[in-house]
Amino acid sequence: MILSDFDLMHIINSKRMVIEPFSEEIVRENGIDFRLAPEMGRHRQMGPDFVMDPSNEQVINSSYEIQKNLDTLLIGPKEQVLFTTNEHITVPDDVAGMVELRSTWARHGLSMPPTIIDAGFSGTVTLEVINNAPYKIAIKPMSRFAHVIFIKTSSRVDKAYGGAYFGQRGVKLPKPITD
Repeated sequence: MILSDFDLMHIINSKRMVIEPFSEEIVRENGIDFRLAPEMGRHRQMGPDFVMDPSNEQVINSSYEIQKNLDTLLIGPKEQVLFTTNEHITVPDDVAGMVELRSTWARHGLSMPPTIIDAGFSGTVTLEVINNAPYKIAIKPMSRFAHVIFIKTSSRVDKAYGGAYFGQRGVKLPKPITD
């Protein structure tokens, strides 16, 4: 069941879901809009012989640069970057979220793979964004960027989320893929 604005406000007001900072303007008909923080992760220029090894944490960490306190988030043509939400969210153990790019940004040429907010998650949400356009796109921090649809699980989960991204603040680089 997708939660309505009425359901979301009830869960927020009862403190079962905590969003900080919170503003009622981000609550939509059937979801919540998340705004962008003034931070981004971008790939370093590594040269033509560089090979990304997703199982090697040192290679992953050295291939990104985290930029903070930005006035403008600038994405080059065909560039993939990491953004983070301004909002920190704590989700109850019987609610999950599906994060999607707001359609207006898609119409400008951006795309973002869907992201799941697992039941029990707490933290900011890192967003993987690709500029498919042939030009640079400038985004102001605090722009409403992602829309989260929340769904009620059929029951409380036995194992609330406690993975590598739990409690994250700011852009979180990918964890090594070891399995």
